[in-house]
Amino acid sequence: MLQQLSHFINTIETESMALLLYIIVTLVALMIFYLKRQQTYWTRKGVQQINPQFLFGNFKDFAVRKQSFGDLFLKLYKELKKRDVKHGGVYVFTRPTYVPLDLDIIKAIMVKDFDIFMNHGTYFNEKQDPLTMHLFNLEGSKWKSLRAKLSPTFTSGKMKMMYQTFVKCATELNDMLSEYCEKLEPVEIKEVLARFTTDIIGSCAFGLECNCMKQPNSEFRKYGKRIFHRTHKENLYQILSIVVPKSVLSILGIKITPPEVENFFIKIVRETVEYRETNKVARPDFLQLLLQLRQQGYVSNDDNIEIQKETDQTHLSMPDLAAQCFVFFAAGYETSSTTMTFALYELAQNQQIQEKLREEIGEVLRKHKNKMTYEAVMDMHYLDRVIQEALRKYPPVPGTIRKCLQDYKVPGTHTIIDKGTNVHIPIFGIHMDPDYYPNPTNFDPDRFTEENKSARPAFTWLPFGEGPRICIGLRFGLLQSKVGIATVIKNFKLSVNEKTVTPLVMDPDSFISSAKGSVWLNMTKV
Repeated sequence: MLQQLSHFINTIETESMALLLYIIVTLVALMIFYLKRQQTYWTRKGVQQINPQFLFGNFKDFAVRKQSFGDLFLKLYKELKKRDVKHGGVYVFTRPTYVPLDLDIIKAIMVKDFDIFMNHGTYFNEKQDPLTMHLFNLEGSKWKSLRAKLSPTFTSGKMKMMYQTFVKCATELNDMLSEYCEKLEPVEIKEVLARFTTDIIGSCAFGLECNCMKQPNSEFRKYGKRIFHRTHKENLYQILSIVVPKSVLSILGIKITPPEVENFFIKIVRETVEYRETNKVARPDFLQLLLQLRQQGYVSNDDNIEIQKETDQTHLSMPDLAAQCFVFFAAGYETSSTTMTFALYELAQNQQIQEKLREEIGEVLRKHKNKMTYEAVMDMHYLDRVIQEALRKYPPVPGTIRKCLQDYKVPGTHTIIDKGTNVHIPIFGIHMDPDYYPNPTNFDPDRFTEENKSARPAFTWLPFGEGPRICIGLRFGLLQSKVGIATVIKNFKLSVNEKTVTPLVMDPDSFISSAKGSVWLNMTKV
């Protein structure tokens, strides 16, 4: 009897195990089928796609850090361009992503039909990750309201208000580079320029003296680096934020901002705000303008532009204020130091262009009593062209994402972009397209003479984006880049040091365009 019962139980257990195994195999098979079918999404919609790899899609080379984000999408752009199509489909892992190549379609997405493509679709979480609640990430009415409030903080009048900070930091930059010259040492130019821009942003954003040029290990420099030097875990979270729905990430409690960075910036902002409000201190900086938003709901006007005085009278909270300071700091110091690094590298490679720029700077300064005034910098038109060409060849943000908010018929086609689909605007691909820029790997500032610009189609130069969501800080970024480059070229002759690995390779660990390794320049006083 016992033997029979034991046999019966063993039979039941065996059948249960077999059933469980069958269910697991079935579920795995269904999952594989679903994922494989997901990666035929664009083919089923009649849009040419670049064949994906299982699970990785077309994103593997970046995911395993074999290729930079910009180089990956440049390769995808070129592959689609060969096929002579207006658009194509790729996969960020299993997520279908629409890539427009036709400039009219890009214009429609970024401008004409902006309301359908308003959002970046990036991750933010008010409670668990408050520094993500900044202008770049916000969506819908929250973005519109904050954008309208912040627009007056970046007018030409406000730039003039902050300009003396630029001049002071430029003097310190010149002093620091002079020390390298005296010691006959090559300059790791990205690090030097990052310290320069950190000092400018720290003063203009927080009203604080960072002293990075004198103290390279200051807290601002330390945490500025930490924003972009991520751990493997943080890189994984960054990738998850692209692929996984935000609702799921919120449930999982994912944080994008490193905790120590969050604590530092919130503490700095809170202490500075409390000090100013308690002692009635005012300074000509970005934080003071944000305090106006905090106190009265709008920024006072000195540029004769329309100001939105809120109908809902919502004012900036302390976390909101900290988030705006944070993104202004992070984006402002890194992208501008990157732009200047690439521009100076190209000038060091191209001595004739460098000399032509030096001649212009000298000529303009003589007209302005040898003072680097705001008006003098604005009068340096060849410098403008040098920076525009650097931003074309090395756009700090090589592509921008838009999220489709409703089913959308692509102009001039029969294709419907489904609601919720991500759209990748291929900035780097367009900038390196020989149809718009012949010999695109050549550095040629004359591409940006008024005559040459007017001969090119619109939407072929997009380093700051375009349309209502164009980078709000572009004036600030361009101004500090102009002041930095003008200061260096006015006072120093540049050449590339042998420690620099050429040609430059983009860093696969960075979403921002950045050279792998260091860019070393030789400098001698002019």
